[in-house]
Order: sequence, then C-alpha cells, then structure tokens
Amino acid sequence: MGLIDTHTHLDFPDFDVDRPALLANARALGVRRMVVLGVHQANWQRVWDLVQSDAQLFAALGLHPVYLEEHRPEHLLQLRGWLERLAGHRQLCAVGEFGLDYYLEDLDRERQQQLFEAQLTLAAEFELPVLLHVRRSHAPIIAALKRFKLKRAGIIHAFAGSYEEACEYLKLGFKLGLGGAATWPQAVKLRKTVARLPLDGVVLETDSPDMAPVMFAGQRNSPEHLPKIAEALAKVMDVDVAALSQASTANACEVFAWPL
Repeated sequence: MGLIDTHTHLDFPDFDVDRPALLANARALGVRRMVVLGVHQANWQRVWDLVQSDAQLFAALGLHPVYLEEHRPEHLLQLRGWLERLAGHRQLCAVGEFGLDYYLEDLDRERQQQLFEAQLTLAAEFELPVLLHVRRSHAPIIAALKRFKLKRAGIIHAFAGSYEEACEYLKLGFKLGLGGAATWPQAVKLRKTVARLPLDGVVLETDSPDMAPVMFAGQRNSPEHLPKIAEALAKVMDVDVAALSQASTANACEVFAWPL
C-alpha cells in the first residue's frame, strides 16, 4: 500500500542539493506519495512545477499565517485563479497551508481571521479539503469550522492540542496530522493525548524540512524519516506499526479522495 507523507515543503531550498535522490530513497523506504504545500503567493508556481515533475507528488496551495506581512489582498484573488485553473486536476489535492497562529504574538489576529475565513470560503466553493496550521488557536479554529460546516474536511497539521480538542476535530470529520513532535519523550502531554487517538482519526506527516523526530534530532527532516516516525508513534499508541501505517494511508486517501 505504501506510506503517504501528508505534509511536506519539498519545494524549499533546503532540498535543492539532493531532491531527486531524496525522493528515490523515500520511495525505496516505502513512502509512495507526498503532499507539497504552498505557503505564500511567491512559492505556488515552484510547488506546482515540482509536483508536475513527479506523478506521485500532490500540491496544496494557500496563504500561511506566519507570512501574514507578505500577503496582499490580490493574493486571495490569485489563489482563486489558481484553484479555478487547476479544478479537477489529479495533482491538486487541497487548499493549504493556512490557519491561525497565536504563538507569534506580533501577528495581527483580526487580519489572520479574515484571511483564514476567506480561504475556508474558497475551499468550500471548490469542494477541496483544507490543510490547517493551528498554533495555540484551537478554540477559534474549531468555532469557525463549526460555522462553515465544510462538505470536505481535511487535516489538522501537527496536532498538538488536548484530547477534548482532538474529539471536536474528529466530530467535524477532520483527521489529525502526527509527525515528529510526539516522538520526543519530553512531549508528555502530547504523547498522552496521541495514545488515546483512534486509528481512523490520524494521518502521518513530516513537515519536512522542519519538525525532525527525536531519532534525527538537529537534522533536516525528510519524507525518508516517515517510516521511523511511524514506528515511534506506533509505540506511543501501543499499536502495531503496520496497523498505524495502513490506517494512515487509508485515512489520507479518504481525505484526498484517492484510490487506495
């Protein structure tokens, strides 16, 4: 069946020196498909060019809250244009990465909210799932998702909330993205929450080149690390790694409407 890395930034310059070799090695290790997420208007073309070079790469395009000062009103119009042009293309899989970031205090929350809701509106219009960035902002994210009632839900990237918040997302039809963070023993609260999550509610991700797991501490993260991340998370969840891997792949295919 093969693993699916549901969240990467493989277009970033971090991978310019060895991208083809990295992709080949990831496939050899069992990572068959990877999602590459756009984060601002200036990298959408780079993301799209990359996925067009490989039939098993898939693109999501969005306006990330961390780049709030770079975003302009016309970028939302341009995002709509991209979604219109690529509607129905097999390699456009979602709107993302976007969301709310309350960890960085200098990011204007009102502007973030407006941008967040505008992209939810686009996702609803084009009937695409959403890949959401959520940092210390679970309450407003959940409130907005309850109001929007998206026909297609999506993934809460790098989930790090409480079990109660996890349940709210699951009730809304979302899957929870798990990666390197919960492999760290000091992430006690997160690991306790992950241990309680149902297999049908999670997907695996790396967030490459960021969020390296404990076994690759201080290194560039990569889809090549996904099998080891799966092994570590399976221990946290007290399940067989094959069961977690199969569930993650099935869940990702459900989100993106891909055949198994």
